[in-house]
Amino acid sequence: MMKRGDSPTRQSDERVEVTFRFYSTLNDFLPPWQRQKEIRKKFGSHTSLKDAIESLGIPHTEIALVLLNGFPAGFEHKVVEGARLSVYPSFKSIDIGELSLQSGKGTVLFQFVLDVHLGTLARYLRMLGFDALYSNDWTDEKLAEMSFLEQRVLLTRDPGLLKRKKVTRGYFVRATEPRFQAVEVIREFQLKEKIMPFGRCISCNGLIQPIPKEKMNTEIPPQFKQRHSAFFQCQNCGKIYWMGSHYRKMTILVNWIIAQAY
Repeated sequence: MMKRGDSPTRQSDERVEVTFRFYSTLNDFLPPWQRQKEIRKKFGSHTSLKDAIESLGIPHTEIALVLLNGFPAGFEHKVVEGARLSVYPSFKSIDIGELSLQSGKGTVLFQFVLDVHLGTLARYLRMLGFDALYSNDWTDEKLAEMSFLEQRVLLTRDPGLLKRKKVTRGYFVRATEPRFQAVEVIREFQLKEKIMPFGRCISCNGLIQPIPKEKMNTEIPPQFKQRHSAFFQCQNCGKIYWMGSHYRKMTILVNWIIAQAY
């Protein structure tokens, strides 16, 4: 019989202590004094593993495997008293097969959507031939929706954006300089062999195709028509490209990124 003063919700308020150990690049999200160490924290007994892990600052999209007391556990599992959680990022050289709890985490994807702060990276990825959607006025909600509906990898430097439940494919870009960001993405998703320079429009992400000089409807200065014989046009926005000085500068950048990606 429930006594006066007892609360019917007492069980739901029970606190349990969990011990975490994060491995490899997941430590990037922790303050220096917590890296490479066991972390103990208390939660309500109805807290999911996803919410518990993200409370420490680590987005679920960065995680490939969670072991609860040595056994694989999904993000939806609840915390339990005395639990030991070992949390791992994506494995580059070890095939964990069906153990992976991140759907599609082991699949190399070539389609991206980037947040509003990564405009230059978007242009560089397009320059390398990758499908990279970007707009400087997309909200976090729209970015998460696009990533979910089109199964695109969401690239961002905002960990909070990657914690949204709809985002199942995402990556936190560590580098701050766009050239190094491009190298990082190529390495992370093992895309070096997939690079197809100048296959997409830097402005709109559309595919670029060769176009005969006589079929061009867009006005081009006569000196460029006389100086160049090869022209290319975006199939989406109609922009015309040719191999001028801008092309040579971009080629130097592309070659640098490829060399750094080893």
